[in-house]
Amino acid sequence: MVQQPYYHSTRGKEACTPKEAILQGIARDGGLFVWDDLDQDPIKLSAFLQYDYQQMVQVLFKKLLWDYTEEELKECTLAAYGDHFDDVLITPLVFAKNQPILELFHGPTSAFKDVALCMLPQLMTKALKGKQEKVMIITATSGDTGKAALSGFQDADRIGILVFYPEGKVSNIQRLQMATQAGNNVDVCAIRGNFDDAQSNVKAIFQSEGAKRLFEEEHIVLSSANSINIGRLIPQIVYYFAAYKQMYEQGKIQMGDLVNFCVPTGNFGNVLAGYYAKLLGLPVRHLIVAANENKVLDDFLRTGVYDRNRPFHKTISPSMDILISSNLERMLYYMCGKDSKKVNDWMCDLANHGRYQIDEETLAKIQDVFLSGYCDNAQTFAEIHRVYEESNYVMDPHTAVGSHVLRQYALSEPTILLSTASPFKFTRDVLCALQITPADDDFQCMEQLSRLANCKIPKGLYALKDLPIRFEQVIDCTDMETYVCEKAKELLK
Repeated sequence: MVQQPYYHSTRGKEACTPKEAILQGIARDGGLFVWDDLDQDPIKLSAFLQYDYQQMVQVLFKKLLWDYTEEELKECTLAAYGDHFDDVLITPLVFAKNQPILELFHGPTSAFKDVALCMLPQLMTKALKGKQEKVMIITATSGDTGKAALSGFQDADRIGILVFYPEGKVSNIQRLQMATQAGNNVDVCAIRGNFDDAQSNVKAIFQSEGAKRLFEEEHIVLSSANSINIGRLIPQIVYYFAAYKQMYEQGKIQMGDLVNFCVPTGNFGNVLAGYYAKLLGLPVRHLIVAANENKVLDDFLRTGVYDRNRPFHKTISPSMDILISSNLERMLYYMCGKDSKKVNDWMCDLANHGRYQIDEETLAKIQDVFLSGYCDNAQTFAEIHRVYEESNYVMDPHTAVGSHVLRQYALSEPTILLSTASPFKFTRDVLCALQITPADDDFQCMEQLSRLANCKIPKGLYALKDLPIRFEQVIDCTDMETYVCEKAKELLK
């Protein structure tokens, strides 16, 4: 057994430090890094909630990323959250009528991924200090991760980043955000396929012996900016505590009261951060997993059978158009008694057969915490319209999926809905939901929505209309490894 406090793979026990885990991204056996002591030493809630957001970050990181010095964590926090967000609370809690909504889209790319991807480059840069290696980040995106990662790592020293996204399966604004990205160390490439194809091939590159040999010769470390990287996941834990603090300060709950969170979910990273917060002592009763028509998670949480062998649906909530939810593996590890062999067997079944079935004991533990539901396109449109009519609040399609699913439950505890993206990233669909004919131009659509919602268009989104397109490459999935090997040399020269 690994002697704590080291991180190790969900599929084995090879130990590494937090800095090593962040640089490596994914474990050598294909598993994800976990820490067995996560649920052993809960945070003292009343004391922790006295801190502001940046202080919470530093205290939590000191606990989970123990090989970073206090000075390093202070510098990382200031660089990540000093002036990149348009709200001093970073993730403000608002109300649509009586429904509490945690807005996670106040960062530079108007999506919840900013909270983590403003921090990950800082953590990775500190982890590289004193080493001769360079880092090549390869990331698959279903829409929002790509731009947030590109923005966070732009011109970072000794780090290159390459983002793959599925051609035609992200919104036009999401595509423009990536295709216009500045920086000498960045590249963006579309693939013919869906997000799962991109993600599976990225994982395969990490396991490729040919790629490993090439990068070792060049002193390059492969890493990821997806939430499979613990450096992406850990920063997301903080906003669950921040939400609880705001509920308490606004008199909606008493200290120690149980709450629920409803999370629009595709890759299971966002809701997993909520589960980690629960393990760390946040009084969470239920986590509601809200899926769109690609409801593989909803089916799994109800039956214990994970089956990706099904049609892939293109929806108006594209960041959730996913059939292989990578971070589910971490939750399974904790729920099955930290049994790496069980997790490895399940993941082998998924790789070989596209499905696996967990045991009844593990399923019962999961269902005690996780609830779920799904929402199709028509219901998403209807929910955007309903919420606006009732509360004058405009939400994006992903948040609307969560709102619809939340209403399927009548829970005794307060339930906080996580809003994962600005509606201005999906203006055409939002306007249609509000029964307004959208303009021909996406930026005119933004202006229409701005007048309707009486709020400003995020600067980073509106500026896209004047930026030149830099990246238009489209390749087959089978060519991704070759593309990565060629681009790494170019970006890290």
